[in-house]
Amino acid sequence: MLVNALHYSCLHTANSIEDLEIVPCAHSLQNAICSRTNPYICTFSSLISINDVEVLFELFQKISRSIIDDGLIHKEEFSLEKNLFADRLFDLFDIKYNGVIEFGEFVRTLGIFHPNAPTEDKILFGFRLYDLRQNGYIEKQELREMVLAVLSHESELLLWDHFVEIIVDKTFKDVDTRGDGRIDLDEWKGFVLKNPSLLKNMTLPYLKDLNFSISQLCGEL
Repeated sequence: MLVNALHYSCLHTANSIEDLEIVPCAHSLQNAICSRTNPYICTFSSLISINDVEVLFELFQKISRSIIDDGLIHKEEFSLEKNLFADRLFDLFDIKYNGVIEFGEFVRTLGIFHPNAPTEDKILFGFRLYDLRQNGYIEKQELREMVLAVLSHESELLLWDHFVEIIVDKTFKDVDTRGDGRIDLDEWKGFVLKNPSLLKNMTLPYLKDLNFSISQLCGEL
């Protein structure tokens, strides 16, 4: 059975990017012994217990076995849908840049979505998500591509170029305070801090109570 590792949706049409709600929803996980000394788990380990790690391991195991049973999450296991947004999320989970997601990478990246994770980590992750070229800036074309990818997930939503341009132009008007046609990390940080609702999309509340949520999550598989 194929399993979506992250299910995300755009809940609202928008006038600018702060109106776009990208809500990842983790589903499942993989096969390997988890060590507390694993450097990839350090960020998250201060927020969760060993029992919680075991729950995440059980979820991870289900994803990694959905197509190729090798203890790793491959891109085709990460999401049933193939689009730029899903591909970009996969790239950010793939910390070692080797084309697969290991359990440690999964836990470390998922930790960013914990309600108690540092705000700075959430802001940086969001910036990197939109920085497609990985050059330290979000440019108009990158934002345009990501907006299209997010909105196209809603099959009933008709996409007009003019509508997308309104979102992009309004966002740059609000965020590009230097007026140089690109958004750097400081500008992005300032924008997010003024619009804290953006961080809501970087938080998965059930990570606070993994033992409670596992049956709920598995029921969605």
